[in-house]
Amino acid sequence: MSGDKLVGVVLVSHSAPVAASVAELAKGLAGGKATAPVAAAGGTPDGGLGTSSELIAEAARSVDGGVGVAVLVDLGSAVLTVKALLAEGDELPDGARLVDAPFVEGAVAAVVTASAGADLDAVEAAAKEAYDYRKV
Repeated sequence: MSGDKLVGVVLVSHSAPVAASVAELAKGLAGGKATAPVAAAGGTPDGGLGTSSELIAEAARSVDGGVGVAVLVDLGSAVLTVKALLAEGDELPDGARLVDAPFVEGAVAAVVTASAGADLDAVEAAAKEAYDYRKV
């Protein structure tokens, strides 16, 4: 547990509406009055499809409480953009981590777990476990 500071979650999608909707879904399913800070970083600054290093960095800073930021992404170039930001070393907050997880299910698991006060390792583990969710 991280005290009263919660791990932040950033959801990166090629589409602003998709990122915002998944963020809203995850926060809603986390329930309770206080949820972990969640930010959507979708699309490009002009509203187009794609990813924006500026929007991602801004979102990560907005949810950073000093105990880590889990970054989940939807598709390939979003992964590359986040990896580039992490490699630069000063664009994302210390403790920011790219989490390899399914976008929707992983986001829900990450936000629920972070909202319970878990640390970044536990948030990442919960999101990764979403790969094992069976639907049939």
